[in-house]
Amino acid sequence: MVTFNLQIAPEPTMTVEAFTANGRPTLIRKQRTGSDIKLHPQASLDDDESESFSWELARQSMVGMSGGGLNICVEALDRHLGSSRAEHVAIRWLAAHGGLEEISFRLLAERANRFANVLQGLGLKRGDRLFLLAPRVPDLYAGVLGALRAGIVVAPMFSAFGPEPIATRMNLGSGVALLTTQALYRRKVEAVRLKIPSLHHVLLIDADPLDFPQACIDLNAMMKMASDRFDAVATRPDEMALLHFTSGTTGRPKGAIHVHEAVITHYATGKHALDLHEDDVFWCTADPGWVTGMSYGVITPLLHGVTMVVDEAEFDAERWYQTLQDQQVSVWYTAPTAIRMLMKAGAELARNFSFPKLRFIASVGEPLNPEAVWWGQEVFGMPIHDNWWQTETGGIMIANTLDMDIKPGSMGKPLPGVEACIVERLDDGGLRLIEQAGIEGELALKRGWPSMFRGYLNEDERYKKCFSGDQYLTGDLVRRDEDGYFWFIGRSDDVIKSAGHLIGPFEVESALMEHPAVVEVGVIGLPDPVLGERVKAFVSLRTAYVEGDALRHELLALARTKLGPAVAPREIAFVANLPRTRSGKIMRRLLRARELGLPEGDLSTLEGNS
Repeated sequence: MVTFNLQIAPEPTMTVEAFTANGRPTLIRKQRTGSDIKLHPQASLDDDESESFSWELARQSMVGMSGGGLNICVEALDRHLGSSRAEHVAIRWLAAHGGLEEISFRLLAERANRFANVLQGLGLKRGDRLFLLAPRVPDLYAGVLGALRAGIVVAPMFSAFGPEPIATRMNLGSGVALLTTQALYRRKVEAVRLKIPSLHHVLLIDADPLDFPQACIDLNAMMKMASDRFDAVATRPDEMALLHFTSGTTGRPKGAIHVHEAVITHYATGKHALDLHEDDVFWCTADPGWVTGMSYGVITPLLHGVTMVVDEAEFDAERWYQTLQDQQVSVWYTAPTAIRMLMKAGAELARNFSFPKLRFIASVGEPLNPEAVWWGQEVFGMPIHDNWWQTETGGIMIANTLDMDIKPGSMGKPLPGVEACIVERLDDGGLRLIEQAGIEGELALKRGWPSMFRGYLNEDERYKKCFSGDQYLTGDLVRRDEDGYFWFIGRSDDVIKSAGHLIGPFEVESALMEHPAVVEVGVIGLPDPVLGERVKAFVSLRTAYVEGDALRHELLALARTKLGPAVAPREIAFVANLPRTRSGKIMRRLLRARELGLPEGDLSTLEGNS
């Protein structure tokens, strides 16, 4: 079977069906209508390849190293250096205040080699940890790749973290070196540096010689002196490469360990979930301080030899549309929060721009509401393809791929090589497999994919609790329909039990978002003496609407109509903004804690908390 990449003409080429009588969305189906679509046969995953896929075969796509070694930097850069691809643009960097820099694969490799030599010259050895705290600037990307090349473990941090979260993570990870900017060092690190005894080297990307902080290193000066040649360390496939910190609902951050052979998953999912090809221009809007921005905003596009757009600036709706247009982005990977912010800006703004090269849009970070899928159709002439994965999985596991019909609101189906099932945890510690369609349970994945996390740093017992036999228990509650599509219900600690009903916050949120006044919703359960828990929704409105009892009653009626009285919220509160993590996820636990006057827990990832 041959599948096709679609080049969308200005007129929409896909149609959206209405809801059926039972309130469930029908399929969005690709409509191939003559000259509206140019069909370009591409090497894509067909039925035969899907049946024969194995991770062992996928590894054959890797360059590899002598003695069975595997190094992410070698796979990302060296594979391109022996051909004309070496001069192809790897990074197209957009400066926050104007200006553009294009960096070829050859030049990026030379910068990575220089950085590896800098680290080695400072005495860092294989297995030491380099922490990152920097905006999206070219030196950050060279630093990631150079460190991996030298066998140094990379631990990303989001640049908006405050001093205490930075110190906490660096102490948990025994950070030996930090790559940052002078401004971030002055504001966030200098005051807590003595609290991080393992930190010996602070490398400043943009050191100011007239105001140079003590005990820091001028990276640019060091890079100029360093050689642009460096023999990559032949790291083992199971050797630690990346350390991603993720916050739980309680307790301190967890350091999820990822290894060099995760690169196999990055390559396979870039092909099968994102449909990347060498002629693509790819834009992943996630910051490299998060797992999405590292896995798919750094590693995956380099593996596939595509040009990746890197925008230093923060979100601005008009700038984003301008970037999609001017940079001729063909594959765009973003987050539901960003999509909702674009929706809030209005479709009229988008109509000032054109996107003739854009052919595929994907989203991750939290479930994508059906309304956002339809909005993609309205604005871009194509739907937005949701997918699902976690920090712990290291790569995309379940996705709506290019050649799939879309059920708005669904996570999609497991990718080749991913064995997913739904289970119920039993009191004796065992599992019961749920095979019947439509029955809710916990999503579990069978061990064996290369990017699976290999531990929580220094927390072996916490890691063991994530598994039952050969099943990784994700903590996400889902259901599977008759067609094999998975539907997200909520985190196991977010699900609301009301009058014997299990209610997923996402389902309620999606129903309320169908109202034109609503831009974002967070739903929680609150204790109720009769029901056990009652549902409360926190609603953020579009700027053209005014909160009030009339609108509140209208929203309650909509929810009761869509969901039925057992599932619909009993209360609605209007809020200007919902608390979100810096990666865009609504912090439902924080809404609940504030409502009940409970401790708020770890706030280090809260947006605006710097």
